[in-house]
Amino acid sequence: MSFYIGREASKLWKRICSEISIEIKLLAENWKYLLAGLVCQYIHGVAARSVHYFHKPGPILQDVGFFLLPELGQDKAYISETLFTSIFISFALWTFHPFIFKSRKIYTVLIWCRVLAFLFASQILRIITFYSTQLPGPNYHCREGSKLATLPRPDSFLEVFVINFPHGVLYGCGDLIFSSHMIFTLTFVRTYQKYGTRRSIKQLGWLLAVIQSLLIVASRKHYTVDVVVAWYTVNLVVFFVDKKLPELPDRSIAAAATLLPLSTKDKDGRNKEENYKLLNGNSGDPADRRQRSQINGKITDDGNTHHNDSSMNSA
Repeated sequence: MSFYIGREASKLWKRICSEISIEIKLLAENWKYLLAGLVCQYIHGVAARSVHYFHKPGPILQDVGFFLLPELGQDKAYISETLFTSIFISFALWTFHPFIFKSRKIYTVLIWCRVLAFLFASQILRIITFYSTQLPGPNYHCREGSKLATLPRPDSFLEVFVINFPHGVLYGCGDLIFSSHMIFTLTFVRTYQKYGTRRSIKQLGWLLAVIQSLLIVASRKHYTVDVVVAWYTVNLVVFFVDKKLPELPDRSIAAAATLLPLSTKDKDGRNKEENYKLLNGNSGDPADRRQRSQINGKITDDGNTHHNDSSMNSA
């Protein structure tokens, strides 16, 4: 039993080391795209904070979702945020599953490059939209009489660029159309829809996206229009941006020998073969998969029978 556990642990460690080696090479080639995506996240945060200075609390607008969905109340508003956090963490963990599980279809670096591209396009549209028209926030801390409804005049220009995470994100006002929570949720669900392998999880993801939409409105974080616009905007953005991006390399066994380690600068065929062996647990040459048959106690290649001419002549 201990031998079996040790052998499996050794395989797992080899798999992790191999994945790390591959992902480091991919990171060296694609770090600019990842950095650009992270910078865009910061720009989006700065834009959401700066629009808070222009927010003017007022009467809550008439909203069909507010009539249909009962208000959760300030003490239960955390339910929406809890579900969003669970979706975010679950997706992030899934993107790192190739380091542990044998069923690998994605590369972590490449999938995050793709996700950040979707987020970048959607968030640029969101910034343009909520800067065009500022609506009175329906959230509890954005209503008239709340100290958090408006931000005091900044003491310096640099103060605007301080996002104050996570307090500034949770208690922002004015960045309404359209919902940032739905941007992330729909991007994650659509990405898993394309690259995930379990149908039940795909169905669960769409169900959670619908529940997240209802909870956002019920907790009064957004108007219904913010959620509705997010649904068709994000789906269209992902659809068109995905067509412009190069498709992810195929991680199937048939393509592994030629794709790994996926570095245009690495022309060492021996390294490719070693990576293939580590990832797929094969000790033979992946290119050599000839059918072998056994005849008269001897194993031959391609089913060809080789006779011993000397033994026949002596007979």
